[in-house]
This record gives sequence, structure tokens and C-alpha cells, in this order.
Amino acid sequence: MESKPTHEQAQLHLQVYDLRREPRLRQARDWFQQNYRAETVEEAMSLAAPGTEHGTFFGMVIGYWEQACALLNYGLLNEDLFFETSGEFFFVWEQLKGLAPQFREQFHDPTMLANLEKVAKRFEEWKEKRAPGHIAAMREWMKQEQAQKKSAASA
Repeated sequence: MESKPTHEQAQLHLQVYDLRREPRLRQARDWFQQNYRAETVEEAMSLAAPGTEHGTFFGMVIGYWEQACALLNYGLLNEDLFFETSGEFFFVWEQLKGLAPQFREQFHDPTMLANLEKVAKRFEEWKEKRAPGHIAAMREWMKQEQAQKKSAASA
């Protein structure tokens, strides 16, 4: 059931959105979207090693979305409004979900990326009710996009 956001939720939503526009975070988000393709922790560390610019970008992206999703999970943001106006977090989760168990084990933190994961699962259900087949189509598109990038990189 859809709920109307409170004025306070709408204000916080706009503040969270405004943070996305910060130039360095925008740069990090662009890098992540265009370059982050890892299937193992080793690949992840090679792509975004701690102490490197790409490592900083990686941390900024996951930190931002983990924080935004925590606000949603605590009820500080309105879920329908968040889902209607945000989809990027879902793509970030799709890139990370295969790695999440490895990251959790490697860093001895079973809660790592938990907020992002919870929100992505709810979003998938929410979206499927409103646009059946959309998530499957987006996953297929992402798979094709990734295959094209791998093909271009090896050529």
C-alpha cells in the first residue's frame, strides 16, 4: 500500500538527493557505473584497491547507498517516494550481490551491505507489482552490457 510522505520525509529525501549531486560523489558514481565489474574479492581489490582513487570511489558509492538505504530502513525516508525516484541503488546492489558474502567473510562483518541488500529485495518486490518483468529485463540488459564491455576490453 502506498503511503504519502510526510513533509519531513520529503525534505530529507531532497537532502539525500542533493548529496548525490556533489561533484566528487558524482564522479565516483560515474566511475562505478562504467567500470566496476568484479566477481571475486581479488578482482574487486584489483579494480578498487584501498588507498587508490578507485578505492575511494568504491567506498564513496557503497557508503552513500548504504547510508541512504539505512535511512529508508529506519523509516526516515518514505519507501514509495524513494522507490519511485531512485533506482541506482538497485544497480549498485546487482553489481555487489555476488560479492557480498565474500566481503562479509573477508572482513568478518555479517552486516556489511545489509541495508542495501534489504532495500534492494523490497524494491524488487515493489517494482514487480508495478511493472512485471522489468527487473528481469534490466538484469538481462546489464548482462549484455557487461558482455559487450568484456568483449571490447579483450579486443
